[in-house]
Amino acid sequence: MDLGTYEQRARGGPCFVCSFVAGDPAYAHETVYEDDAHVAFLDRYPTLPGKVLVAPKAHVEHVVRDLDEAAYTRLTLLVRTVALAVEDVVAPERTYLLSLGSAEGNAHPHWHIAGLPPGVPYARQQYHALMTEHGVLDVRPEDGAATAARLRRAVAERLRGG
Repeated sequence: MDLGTYEQRARGGPCFVCSFVAGDPAYAHETVYEDDAHVAFLDRYPTLPGKVLVAPKAHVEHVVRDLDEAAYTRLTLLVRTVALAVEDVVAPERTYLLSLGSAEGNAHPHWHIAGLPPGVPYARQQYHALMTEHGVLDVRPEDGAATAARLRRAVAERLRGG
């Protein structure tokens, strides 16, 4: 991953979530879940296996100010559902949830859901495990598609109450 190019794209390009939702092939991701208001998809630059991003489809920049309580609650419940599906699929030791973005880049709020595999040394856990500066996984397209399919099934099962 070229961090300089990534930063330039994040700060100067179009909104990556809105571009993905609009179907721009330059911003394609493997979809894990989608409804009228939300989307969940595999991270293009995963630092941990099965890392998923969850975002509202509507372009908002201040999630606690721009979403009313009902919309915020629905989004938060979806983040939890997807996180539980990630746990079902990757069986992590711990699941990290982190909302990132800033007015200067990646302004569209999105949650990172990342399962920490068992046995990762403490010095490589927490923020270290989430930072692309420490490297990203090289996921083959067919492996990403298979992971997304497993996650879609797990999310659907959880939404059915299973």
